[in-house]
Amino acid sequence: MLTVGVDVGGTSVRAGVVDSRGAVLDTARAATPSGEEALEEVIAATVTELASRHDVSAVGLAVAGFVASDRRTVHFAPHLAWRQAPVADRIAKRTGLPVVLEHDANAAALAEHRFGAARGARVAVLVAIGTGIGGALLIDGEIFRGAHGVAPELGHLRLVPDGRPCPCGKSGCWERYCSGTALSTTAVELLARNPGTSTLLTREATRDPRSITGRRVAAAAREGDRIACRALSDLARWLGDGLALVADVYDPEVIVVGGGVSGSAPLFLDEARERYATVVTGAGHRPLARIRTAHLADDAGLVGAATLARTP
Repeated sequence: MLTVGVDVGGTSVRAGVVDSRGAVLDTARAATPSGEEALEEVIAATVTELASRHDVSAVGLAVAGFVASDRRTVHFAPHLAWRQAPVADRIAKRTGLPVVLEHDANAAALAEHRFGAARGARVAVLVAIGTGIGGALLIDGEIFRGAHGVAPELGHLRLVPDGRPCPCGKSGCWERYCSGTALSTTAVELLARNPGTSTLLTREATRDPRSITGRRVAAAAREGDRIACRALSDLARWLGDGLALVADVYDPEVIVVGGGVSGSAPLFLDEARERYATVVTGAGHRPLARIRTAHLADDAGLVGAATLARTP
């Protein structure tokens, strides 16, 4: 039985046809629009495109936001237009297919537990680093959603009092210092503080400041750009600090680092592991969680959503 999983992020909408073994057979992608109706039109269009090529039975949406416990409504999404929106019913009406919702990190964690880096772990945490940070907790293979379906919102742990403002309404949230967006922000700040430094990013920022995206910073770091490498080192430090907090609360067996930024993990993950091992409570006197990158990479969210759509 084939189902469609859709990963609805702050930057892009990615959909895929997935089989029962977690294999992605076909994909469609579009930019995430800012308006509520436009977003739903884009989601429906990607699903319809895939359904025209495959016999699919249901749809799962992995959403970067607070999903109600009945998995029909999005209460709030910091990077999306939905507020108390009955998204599942709206998409079902547009596509003619059954639809279920799940928090994007929960969906990714489920996929990694069944098919990837967290397979067999009794207590596993997933940290999805993309436009922001999503978090998920699995206990004995079951998603922990909390009393109202919104736990654990790790990206909005406040790491820096009076820090960078966050779209959630707070300031100093973890994702403001450890995400693709944060990587861009840090690089721009470093460029402003080092105006005489001649680097790839300096020249590009002079031509078009909007070109300094997180993806471009990571690419420049691979080329040895000094500003980009400093920005990645800053991200690694904040990742290590945040993972230490996560370990203090949940004491997981495995922490899976996923999301789009995890594709650049060789540039920062070893440094983050070292930082985590240094600052976690009881450092040197406790077992440490294994920190792994997601095996399913960018596909984890849509694979998990499609898997949930297949579950009665």
